[in-house]
Amino acid sequence: MKKAVLLLLLSLFVVAEAEKRNYLLKPTVSVFINELVDFEDMNRTYLTNLFESVTYQQTALSFYNKKIKPLASKKRPNKKRSKPLGTGSWDKYSHNLLKASRVKRGQAYLKKHKKVLNRAYKKYGVSPEYITAIIGIESYYGANTGKYPVFDTLATLAFETNRRQSFFRSELKAFLLLAKEQKINPKKVKGSYAGAIGLGQFMPTNYKPLAIDFNNDGKISLHNHSDAIGSIAHYLKKSGWQKNQEVAIPVSFFGKRYRAKKTGYKYKYKRVQLRELRTKRVTNYRGDIYLIKLERSDHDEMWFGTKNFYAITRYNHDEYYAMAVYQLAQKIVGKSVHYHNGIKNKFIDDTIMPTTQLDSFLDAPTRGRQFIIDLE
Repeated sequence: MKKAVLLLLLSLFVVAEAEKRNYLLKPTVSVFINELVDFEDMNRTYLTNLFESVTYQQTALSFYNKKIKPLASKKRPNKKRSKPLGTGSWDKYSHNLLKASRVKRGQAYLKKHKKVLNRAYKKYGVSPEYITAIIGIESYYGANTGKYPVFDTLATLAFETNRRQSFFRSELKAFLLLAKEQKINPKKVKGSYAGAIGLGQFMPTNYKPLAIDFNNDGKISLHNHSDAIGSIAHYLKKSGWQKNQEVAIPVSFFGKRYRAKKTGYKYKYKRVQLRELRTKRVTNYRGDIYLIKLERSDHDEMWFGTKNFYAITRYNHDEYYAMAVYQLAQKIVGKSVHYHNGIKNKFIDDTIMPTTQLDSFLDAPTRGRQFIIDLE
C-alpha cells in the first residue's frame, strides 16, 4: 500500500515537473537569444534565466496545432446557457457577443468613462461606442484580460511546432523588448492564449507603433482604462478611420443565398459594380465598398462595409468580428443595427417597392419619406 502511494506521488511529481521545459536545449532558442544580445543589447544572463524554465502552455498551443490536445479544464458548476436562435455561422458567432447583458454593461462603461471617451473622439474622431464595443468584446470591459502567462505562452508558441510559429517568434521578441523598456517582469504579465495584453488585447508588436500614454502619467499600460481607450482610438485612426463616416449599410437582394460576387474584407468594390444589391436605407456614403455576408440559418444577410468597417478589420482580421463591433456599438447607444449611427439622415425621393421586398425593409427608418406599395 505504501509503495503504491509512493509511486502515485512520484508520478504526480513527474507530471508537475514536465510542465517546466528547458528551452535552452533548443538550437533555435540559442540563435534567438544571440540576436537579442547582439542587436538589441539585452542581457544574456537575464535571457538565459528566462528560457531555462519555461512553463509549457499546452492548451494555448492546441489552438494552433491540431495534433496537440488542450489540458482538461477544472469542472465548474453547470450554468444554464441560452442557445442561438438559428444555426447559421453568424447566429452562432454573434449569440454571446450581442447579448443584452453585454449591451447593458457597455452602456454602464460608456457612462463611467464618458470624459476619456469623448477626449479620444475629439482627438481621433472615433465614436465612443465603438471604442466601448471593442473593449466589451476583447475583455468584457476589463473583467477578463486573460489568464495565460504571456512570456511562457509566446515562448511555447514561438518554439513549438505550429502553423504561426514565425509570427509568434516576432511577438515574443517585441514582448521582451517591451518588458525591458517598461522595466516589468515578463513572467508576471497575463494575457490571452495568443499573448494579447490588456483591455483592448493588443499584441506586443502593436505596442510601440499604436499604444499611447493617454493619461499622461509617463508610462503606457493597456490595463489602464484611459490608456486603453486612447490606444484603441489611435489604432483605428491609423487604420484609416474617418470621423462621422458610416460603418455598415444593410442591403437587400433577390433570393435567400447570395453567390453573385466574392464577399469579405479582402474584396473591394465600387457601388456601380453591385447593381444587384439595393440599400435598405438612404446613405450618403460614396466610397469603396466591402461586401459582407452574414450566414443565417435559412438565408444570407448582406451588408455594405465602408472604409470604417475595413478599419475595424485591421484591429482583428475577421469581417464577423467587425460586424459584431458595429452591432454592439449600435445597441449600446440604443439604436437599431440597421440605422445610421451618425448625423440624422435627410430622406429624399419617394420609394416604389414591390410587396416581395417589404419584409427586408421593416427595419429601415421611414420619417420624411412617402411609400408607394406596388400591389401588382
